[in-house]
Amino acid sequence: MKRPERWNALLELLGRDGRIEVEEAAAELTVSAATIRRDLDELAQQQMLTRTRGGAVAHNLSYDLPLRYKTARRASEKQRIGAAVARMVEHGAVVGLNGGTTTTEIARAIATRGELSDSVGGGPAVTVVTNALNIAHELAVRPHIKIVLTGGVARPQSFELMGPLATGVLDQVSLDLAILGVDALDPERGAAAHHEGEAGINHLMADRAARVVVAADSSKLGRRAFARICALEAIEVLVTDTDATEEAIAPYAEAGVRVIRA
Repeated sequence: MKRPERWNALLELLGRDGRIEVEEAAAELTVSAATIRRDLDELAQQQMLTRTRGGAVAHNLSYDLPLRYKTARRASEKQRIGAAVARMVEHGAVVGLNGGTTTTEIARAIATRGELSDSVGGGPAVTVVTNALNIAHELAVRPHIKIVLTGGVARPQSFELMGPLATGVLDQVSLDLAILGVDALDPERGAAAHHEGEAGINHLMADRAARVVVAADSSKLGRRAFARICALEAIEVLVTDTDATEEAIAPYAEAGVRVIRA
């Protein structure tokens, strides 16, 4: 396991349990205790956790793992999901994209999809409405894509804009398609995020869309997170990866969600 993957796994354990014990983490990640100690020391230097004797506890600030550390985790699955979702975007569509590593891959796939490279009647081939600073940055150089960036206060952990300024923009637009990356997708509770501010923006994006697509790798299925985004009934399509088993996807299909495994 490479260092970015270990760091991501350690912080996921910390977010789940609130604390990490070196020996337990070493056993779970199948690495040496010395490696875990070194990783925890480096993460503590970046103020992402607080070291304790024998482990670490969650920093007093709420966090998600920054995108630069997440990019290596399940990268191939997210790229396949990105390509599958991009194929659902029609010429001239207005698309909402929230932040996250999966939606970043989707944005890249939309930008490089050949069929969407030409403008429509002098207008943009695709209009992308997003609250994600990194997605806007990547797509702004694409002349065939019109970028609408919400206002709001930036959340450094996820590069997403939140708050009344963001909701003010979303209240004024209509989307053909909302493409949402989520932290969890539960058959009973629906889609959810760890942070309530992000969930609120995602909920509004879904509410403003004619169709809602959730892009979630198999590790997100059957899980719950703190803040609800939308009910399962609001989701038309779930795009996940081929590691999702028939048993895992069955509840979504039974609820009327079209499931695509990429």
